[in-house]
Amino acid sequence: MEPLRDGDPKEIGGFALVCRIGAGGMGQVFLGESAAGHQAAVKVIKPSVLDEDTRARFLSEVESLRTVYGPFVAAFVGADANADQPWLAVEYVPGPDLRTLVAGRGPLPLAETASLGALLAEGLGTVHDAGLLHRDLKPQNILLSPYGPKVIDFGLAVLAERRTTLTATGFVVGSVLCMPPEQARGEQQLDRSADVYALGAVLLFAATGHYPYEGPTWQAVALKIEDPETPPDLTGLPPELGSLITDMLAPDPGARPALPEVIERLVQVIRGQGLTALQAKYRLTDLTPEIVAPQLPAPEAPTAVDPAYTPTVVDAAAVEDDEQPGAPAPAGDEQNAAKEETEEEAEEAAVPSTPQPVVPGPDGPPPPSGRATAVRPSTPLRIAERIRAAYAREARF
Repeated sequence: MEPLRDGDPKEIGGFALVCRIGAGGMGQVFLGESAAGHQAAVKVIKPSVLDEDTRARFLSEVESLRTVYGPFVAAFVGADANADQPWLAVEYVPGPDLRTLVAGRGPLPLAETASLGALLAEGLGTVHDAGLLHRDLKPQNILLSPYGPKVIDFGLAVLAERRTTLTATGFVVGSVLCMPPEQARGEQQLDRSADVYALGAVLLFAATGHYPYEGPTWQAVALKIEDPETPPDLTGLPPELGSLITDMLAPDPGARPALPEVIERLVQVIRGQGLTALQAKYRLTDLTPEIVAPQLPAPEAPTAVDPAYTPTVVDAAAVEDDEQPGAPAPAGDEQNAAKEETEEEAEEAAVPSTPQPVVPGPDGPPPPSGRATAVRPSTPLRIAERIRAAYAREARF
């Protein structure tokens, strides 16, 4: 993640943009936050990608995406193909993509790889049941969350195909490393077996750190993929996965296994390791570091102006302390408190109301008496305060 740049929008489709998540040939991906605080991954699609025909196809794809549900598919949040800046928002997944994870920690162990493949196959199944194909499954489009893998960016490859097909050669620029031969030849009528091939390439990368075919340029890779006489590179692949991955990478689409068979064979591999499918999933998620997403800064709280405090009554207990420093007030009942108050009133009545002059002593003004100068409370209030203080001293709680 990186901060927003000067030219980046601050808001898209009601989402306040927090930071950049990534970028691709289709556009820029931002972390967005709705008014209610829901975070989503907002992909702003380049206007140059969408001509009139492609906008219509994108709109159709978006309507189909609304029907895709599943625990291993990033949920659709919203989209607008007709906006000046077309955008698509999906569930934000707080985890790294598969390519980043493998680059950082190395290939996955056997059980974790098999679990990853089985879970992704179930996720692709929900996409296919909605009448969609992914068309661009690759390690970068697989996010690993603390709850399992999530497939993202399904349905958008139709736009990439439209933009990157090279009429001179028929090749498709894009994620050619995981692309089946029929797609590398530029065929547009793909079926579910195309996603099965891509899943096989992803699992090979997860288990070994390399792809079926590699080369210095995308053209060189595409030529290898198209050639049925050039077998995929399975170096480093555990033998328990060799047969399945070979079948998934078959040049003939009809020879590739369907997703239910892929799941069954991967679960058999997991059981061969003495694990249940759920235990293998937990081992996979244990490898996944959770990413703490940044948030919008909190707004500054308004500064409250407190009214000035003007004392009108002196706390009786404080006056007591000032009058008798260091001496604790004697415990007594309500009658003693009232009696003391009556005696004090009598003493005050004996004091003349006329102010008396202050006679200085031989060494200057008389020393202060130590009594606090304060506004004395009314008689009923003082009686009440003394009763309260006496009760509090006797209380056991």
